[in-house]
Amino acid sequence: MNDERRGFVLGAAAYVMWGVFPLYWTLLEPAGAVEILAHRICWSLVVLLGLVLALRRTPQLGAILRSRRLVLLLTVASVVIGLNWGGFIWGVNNHRVVEVSLGYFINPLVTVLLGVVVLKERLRPLQWAAIGLATVAVVGLTLDYGHPPWVAFLLAGSFGTYGLAKKKANVEAVESLTFETLVLAPVALGYLVWLWSQGSTTFGTGIGHSLLLASTGLVTAVPLICFGAAAIRVSMTTIGLLQYLAPTIQFALGILFFHEDMTPVKWFGFSLVWLALVLFTTETVHHRGRQLRLAAEAAAV
Repeated sequence: MNDERRGFVLGAAAYVMWGVFPLYWTLLEPAGAVEILAHRICWSLVVLLGLVLALRRTPQLGAILRSRRLVLLLTVASVVIGLNWGGFIWGVNNHRVVEVSLGYFINPLVTVLLGVVVLKERLRPLQWAAIGLATVAVVGLTLDYGHPPWVAFLLAGSFGTYGLAKKKANVEAVESLTFETLVLAPVALGYLVWLWSQGSTTFGTGIGHSLLLASTGLVTAVPLICFGAAAIRVSMTTIGLLQYLAPTIQFALGILFFHEDMTPVKWFGFSLVWLALVLFTTETVHHRGRQLRLAAEAAAV
């Protein structure tokens, strides 16, 4: 297996694992969303610190701690990824898996909008058309739900902001996520201690349940490692196409496994979102192809 194919397999594995996460989080009941989130943060820190030591990345982690700019950017990243993880867990455990999938479907479009607002990037006409279609879809879904799809907005907005902060920080995945969990860990650990003092913790109520809660760190780290390995082996276009695997699997699980209701208006809204993504992805691939051809022609002159 050549390096590019290995990268594709690793990338697909990462997104498939993220896609089936709804099945995993439901196994952690009766723990509530906040308790699960706190365990995820604390156990992720244990796994990531082990990785930092095993990979001898402590100098890189120290460099982050010495840079005020990186500390600020990655603290922002830690807060928004905490909101993202919490929103995902809450959405799954409150039977809103389809809405969770919507958040990750619209995430690429939200990321583009953040680029316009924050980085002053300019959109091409077909990109604006894709965002317009997605906006009409969200309006329709809001009318059907009776309220805006807040879980989807939280997931898309937080992950888009997370990506922007990480892009500006430009730090490797392992030490970056280690710092982020270090920021969140005191609050998470404090909450778990408070739960224990109140006699409200579910950790320790059964060996199987406790092991599942402890496994949240490994479950968080493995797909991130696969993704990191894929990102350096395949093009960003390939990664961009693979990212639709996760919400597609989540959407299918929401309907087929969790039996969530899909009204005609919801089908129409999701269809518009999918059309917007087809338009957006096709335009992006063609634009990248044109840029590569122009670069090749310029190099040949």
